Amino acid sequence: MPVDGEAGRAAPGRRVTGRRVRTRANLLRAAFSVFAAKGFGHVSIEEVCEAAGYTRGAFYSNFASLDELFFALYAERAELIAEQVSSALALDGPDLDVPAAVDRVTEVLLLDRDWLLVKTDFLVRAARDPEVSRSLLEHRARLRRAIAHRLARARGHTELPAVLGTVEGAAHAVVAAYDGVTTQLLLDGDVVRARAWLKQLLTALLTDGSAEPAAHRRG
Repeated sequence: MPVDGEAGRAAPGRRVTGRRVRTRANLLRAAFSVFAAKGFGHVSIEEVCEAAGYTRGAFYSNFASLDELFFALYAERAELIAEQVSSALALDGPDLDVPAAVDRVTEVLLLDRDWLLVKTDFLVRAARDPEVSRSLLEHRARLRRAIAHRLARARGHTELPAVLGTVEGAAHAVVAAYDGVTTQLLLDGDVVRARAWLKQLLTALLTDGSAEPAAHRRG
C-alpha cells in the first residue's frame, strides 16, 4: 500500500504542496465510492484509507474526522453541480429554448446515482443538525439562484406560467420536481425513466404548453 509520509494535522498556514493536493483529492474520491456503497455512518476511517491507498497519518494530515471529510465531499460535489447547471443554462441566448435547456440540465443532474445516495445521507444528517442544515440550505439556494438568474434573463422573451409567480418561485418548483424524481430513482434505479420523467415535468412547469418563446408567439 502506498504511504503518504505526512502525519498529524496540518498546522494553520502550512504550505499546500502538490502532493498534499493530490492526497486530499484521492481521499475524497475514495470516500465518495465508499460512502455511496455503504452509507455514511457505516464507514470507518480505515476503510477510506484502504480504498485510497493511504495510511491514517495521511488522512489526519488532511481531515480532523470522518465528519469533516464527509462535509468537504458534499461541498465539493454540490459546488460542481451548481457550476454545471449554471453552465448548461448559459448556452442559450435571451430566447430561452426550454426543451433544450431542460435536456442539458437533466443530463447534469441525473447522471450520477451514487451522488444521490451521498446527498441523501447528508440530508438525513442535516435534518438532525442545525449547522449541517444551514450548509445544505445554502447549497440548495445556490442551485435555485442559478436557475432563477437564467429565467430572469429570459423575461420578455419566454413567459413562465403565471401560477409560478416570480422566477424565484419557478426555481423552487424546478428543485422540488428534481427532489421528487430522484427519490423514485433511488428506489427503482431506473435512470432512463427518471430522466424522461424529469424532462416532462420541467418542460410542463416552465412553459404554458407551447414550449415556444413568447416573442415568437407575439410576432
